[in-house]
Amino acid sequence: MSTATSATATSGLAPGRTLWAGRILGGLVVLFLILDGIMHVASPVPVVQAMTELQIPVRLAAAIGVLELVCTALYVIPATSILGAVLLTGYLGGAVAVHMRVGNPIFEAYVFPIIVGTMIWGALLLRDARLRRLIAARG
Repeated sequence: MSTATSATATSGLAPGRTLWAGRILGGLVVLFLILDGIMHVASPVPVVQAMTELQIPVRLAAAIGVLELVCTALYVIPATSILGAVLLTGYLGGAVAVHMRVGNPIFEAYVFPIIVGTMIWGALLLRDARLRRLIAARG
């Protein structure tokens, strides 16, 4: 077994292009989540309007933003990335439920959060060979 193959097997990192595809996809989703979290914390007028439309008290916007940022930080740290992905999946599920409750359009309520969640897990699967093996072994 070569040194590169041995290091990949030990670290759980995917090889070459797969690893970089996962990093790029993950980077895009992390940038979106950080921006969204900061917007909740800052609570500009569009966030206040959205919170009002969703019937969520505006005073909770900052707490929601901090929660999103903490979950995103856990996702970014390799040792806690799976925990971060699980927590972000729950966060997005809550977003779907809130949008469904007020009857928002399908894209806003279902499709967009599902795309983001798929990107979160897709990036993680591309980056982590151990996770791919775990899922393959369970399937």
